[in-house]
Order: sequence, then structure tokens, then C-alpha cells
Amino acid sequence: MDQQEKWKTAAIAMSSGLKAHAFKATSSPSNVVDLQTVNSIINDWPALSKKSANLTINRYGPPNEAISSRLIWYKNGPWKRTIVYQEEIPHDFPQPHSDVIENVIDYQVPPEKFTELAKFDGSVIIERTKGEVSSRCDMEEANIIALNLMHDIVTGKMDAQTARDVYCEVTSAFMLNRSAPYAEKLQFEIPTNTRDTDQIMIVDEMAREAVEKVKDIVSGEQQEQKKYH
Repeated sequence: MDQQEKWKTAAIAMSSGLKAHAFKATSSPSNVVDLQTVNSIINDWPALSKKSANLTINRYGPPNEAISSRLIWYKNGPWKRTIVYQEEIPHDFPQPHSDVIENVIDYQVPPEKFTELAKFDGSVIIERTKGEVSSRCDMEEANIIALNLMHDIVTGKMDAQTARDVYCEVTSAFMLNRSAPYAEKLQFEIPTNTRDTDQIMIVDEMAREAVEKVKDIVSGEQQEQKKYH
């Protein structure tokens, strides 16, 4: 068994003994997919994806949407959205594993912080216009760690390299069942009104062009009138 397979096996085994008190459903949406349908979808999924799907169902109940490639929950626990994917995306930081679960929050990242976050973790995903940030990893706890460190980078508490070092420390502590607050819950209040609609530019340019065009038309008409006087 190679290193990646060992890590995948460990992640599946570890997910069975996670700290249940850290995850509680905050709502019971009426629009959910019946479990028989969900089970038929995930039956042939890869082992880690299937395990993540079942663990998320145990925590939050059935998903709100289900298609062959993913399950989606809305407003579950602290999350705006949770997605469990059939596809396992290989990722080697901090150890070889596969990304299968994505957790989304409302959060506005200043554009000048994008590069630092990219240096920190390629599975932290920024949606500037929507005002969202998500983390995608092999388990929810890893996403909590990543988003806590994302916040520390945005607020200037850490740089990317420091955050990577802390990520490794917290992950190791969590796997050894030691105290790891950064893996247990978000350490910041989730903000509101995070969308960034940017600024209008094309309309202003079009308005200037329209004014110039009107001037040209008026000037042309005036010149035509002079010809007949």
C-alpha cells in the first residue's frame, strides 16, 4: 500500500471517531432528498467520498440536493453550503489525501490578500463577487482548520508560511485526539453583506462616447445647414 492509500485509509477510519459535539444541525429544511434516493446515488462512489457523504448525513440529515456527482446541504450547522463530491481530488498538503467535501461561508476577502491565501492552501476557494470563501478537503474538520487560518491571514495575524506550519500542528494534534480548537469550530463570527459587486466602468465609457457622438451629429447638422444659407 502506497503512502496516499495509507493516508486515505487512515482518514476513513478516523472519521468514525470524530468529536460529535462540534457539529449540530441548526435547521431542519423541508426540501430534502429521501435517503433511499441518496443511497442509490452514493452506492458506487469511491470509499472516501461515500464515507464523507454518510458522515455528513449522520450530522446534518439528508441533503437538500442530490445528483450523481454530488450531494448538497444548505444552511447546515455553521455553513452556508456543504457539498460532498463523488470525485476524489488528489491533494498533497499537509499529507497525501483526496479532497471530497467542501464547506462554504459568507466572507469578503480583500483582493490584495488573494495571493497570500493561494500560497497558503490551493483548496481554499475565494468567490469575490458572491462574497464567499470555501475550503475543500477530506473531512469537515480540516476545512474548519483551513478557514480559521484563512481568517488569520486576512486579518494580518499570520502570513501564508506561518499558517501552513500551524495547519500541520493542528492537524497532527487533532489526529492524536489532543486539544485542537482550530479543528473544532470557527474561531470568528461569520460576517454578513459580503458580496462585492465591483464598480461600473463600461457604462461611464459608453456615456462619454454617446456625448461625443451627439456632438458629432450636431456639428454635422450645423455644417449642412450652413451650406444652404
